[in-house]
Amino acid sequence: MNESGRFARFVVVGVVNTVVHYSVYLATWLLVGYLVAHVLATIAAMSVSYVLNCRYTFRVRPRLRTFLLYPASNCVNLGLSAAAMWLLVEVVGIHPLLATVLGGLVATPATYLVSRLILTSRKRLLHPGPDEPLPMGRAS
Repeated sequence: MNESGRFARFVVVGVVNTVVHYSVYLATWLLVGYLVAHVLATIAAMSVSYVLNCRYTFRVRPRLRTFLLYPASNCVNLGLSAAAMWLLVEVVGIHPLLATVLGGLVATPATYLVSRLILTSRKRLLHPGPDEPLPMGRAS
């Protein structure tokens, strides 16, 4: 599968991730408060996103190691989208409701690259492609 096809699948998973987050948040916020609901929704959405990105986007087997590393991709997203939102609102003067969407769009390519690195780096080492050298100590 080419990179643009993977990126398109990553975007689809992002939409599903947003729906899961919002659904869990709406289902729980009156029971546990908005902050706890947000944390629960984030954990649920991140878990669903991890499984879907493994199976659907990158076609790799989920592993505990990558599951534990996966939140790093969300940190990249949060940092870049927050910085973009701040610039768009404070410097450019865009309304915050539009800036949140644009900030997310700005962060998506970097989030994709970090997710791809986390989920596929070991796969590439274990099964190099025709253009990739074998790892050290491995016979051909």
